[in-house]
Amino acid sequence: MKDLTRGSIVSHILSMAPPIVAGMITIMICQLVDLYFVTGLGDAAVAGVAAAGNAGFLVNALMQMLGVGTVALVSHAVGRKDRDDANLVFNQAVILSVLSGLLTLLGGLVLARPYMRAIAADAATIDAGTTYFLWFMPALALQFVTQVMAAALRATGIVRPSMLVQVLAVVINIALAPVLISGWGTGHAYGVAGAGLASTIAVFIGALMLFAYFHRLERYVAFHPAQWRPQLRQWKRILNVGLPAGGEFVMIFIFMAAIYYVLRNLGPTAQAGFGIGTRVVGLIQMPALAVALAAGPIAGQNFGAGNYERVRETFVRAAMIATVVMVALTLLAQLEPGWLLASFSNDPETMKVALLFLKMISLNMVAQGLIFTCSSMFQGLGNTKPVLWSSATRVLTYSLPAIWLSTQPGFRIEYVWYISNAATTLQAVQSLWLLRREFRKRLVTPKAAEPASPEPIAPLAREPA
Repeated sequence: MKDLTRGSIVSHILSMAPPIVAGMITIMICQLVDLYFVTGLGDAAVAGVAAAGNAGFLVNALMQMLGVGTVALVSHAVGRKDRDDANLVFNQAVILSVLSGLLTLLGGLVLARPYMRAIAADAATIDAGTTYFLWFMPALALQFVTQVMAAALRATGIVRPSMLVQVLAVVINIALAPVLISGWGTGHAYGVAGAGLASTIAVFIGALMLFAYFHRLERYVAFHPAQWRPQLRQWKRILNVGLPAGGEFVMIFIFMAAIYYVLRNLGPTAQAGFGIGTRVVGLIQMPALAVALAAGPIAGQNFGAGNYERVRETFVRAAMIATVVMVALTLLAQLEPGWLLASFSNDPETMKVALLFLKMISLNMVAQGLIFTCSSMFQGLGNTKPVLWSSATRVLTYSLPAIWLSTQPGFRIEYVWYISNAATTLQAVQSLWLLRREFRKRLVTPKAAEPASPEPIAPLAREPA
């Protein structure tokens, strides 16, 4: 366990962010590897894998319910020096993760094809997306448990083991993807099914490695079978914090689905270009997101310890670092967009869509960095409802005008990105306002009781002469 209530906040952020960003980048690379190796199968395969991958946002909403709730409550317990509560929260979150994983498997089997029919442009895209999704579902189910384990470690200030496991899992995925997708060395090509299977095998091996770490090396939080009996009170504690955060990912899912819906009339090329572009944007935004995620446990531990000034300082430092990072990444995306998109598709029209998307969407990166930071601070404070409200505002301010414009004569794809940038900027402003209000409500140091005013002393009566 690492005590984040002492020492330099900037040092804590800078020491935690690199392992976090390395782990997140490896996860994103996993998705990009799938896209890279299925490009040879045609635009329908690329669009199908990209659209099916968007459904991962919905599953991530469930993961966030557990991950965010675990980080907030465990970090608060660490700040209070209450190890027993930290372990109870962790073990109850593990039980919830197992149940959530089973529900995810069942839901994927039932809903994969209806989902693809709702958003895909043609039958080939529907088939490709459904096939990939079904083979990828076991990986998503396994990630519930690994998410809870990683969240508990992050709450205690430990991020390196999770990163190493993720890196090894991605290396395995990269090695398996060409073998299973294209049949390298075996002659048995499984196409988009191979892409999903490679991810599932890699995540399974990664989960085993993280279990081994907890069993052999982790000491502060650990698996205690005696605490696995469901306790509804603890589930309520976790979900009170986690549900709104999960709702945020549902909003992201709706937001992305709305974009796919708007683009469907422009054909699979537009959807494929957007799928490539959005993953590249997600990849280059990872450093700022890692800074925000590092700030969450720092704020959580200090909030639990009652160090309210350090909570405020955590936000200021994290916002400054995230802004500097996002400015640099915006310049990179504006000056060298082709370099960032190189080798993802051989189709000029697809790459034209991806290039336009990257150059326009990168203009809102600073606003997105502030959204990341505010979201993480709300998690550290243990109240994620404001995050849900700001995300819902973004969905409404984007979806309604975008869908309406898509039905008008002369509709152009640029309109989609203009509205997206405006909606993101509005969300950033709203998030900052909500966080300021939350600070005023929750970071109030109780005033010390003022000493009672001394009672006036009555003048002494004169003794008779």
